[in-house]
Amino acid sequence: MTDFQRLFAYEAWANREALASLRAAAGPPEKARKILGHLVGTGRLWLSRIQGTEKAVVWPDLSVDESESGLEDLAARWGAFLRAAGPGELSRVASYTNSKGEPWTSVVADILTHVVIHSAYHRGQIATVLREAGHEPAYTDFIEAVRRGKLEPRG
Repeated sequence: MTDFQRLFAYEAWANREALASLRAAAGPPEKARKILGHLVGTGRLWLSRIQGTEKAVVWPDLSVDESESGLEDLAARWGAFLRAAGPGELSRVASYTNSKGEPWTSVVADILTHVVIHSAYHRGQIATVLREAGHEPAYTDFIEAVRRGKLEPRG
């Protein structure tokens, strides 16, 4: 579980950095704002799937301020989930329906891995959109979080 706690600490840091890069851009591109909202929506969705509630919008139309609030809430909720998870939680199977209406089951550890990788992919899209619009994107690589002391190095 400590590995996932570390990855979700990285996730929260990287999302804050991406958010800051949108705020630094005078009038951030609409596409970047929408992708940031998608990070909030999918984070909520996957957490709700793990918890068995499955109530979230995948592409919510959020302002930058609403995304900030959503990302802060998600960081707190993921942290609480990971701290409270018992020893069998990572191997537990979660049943859910995907956005196409198809029923699926996934192991919680795979869902957690997916959330972190999915967010990194979309933060890369945000960085590309910002750079193409002439703005400086955030540097959100995992190793950068370690270098900056945002995560404890292994060892």
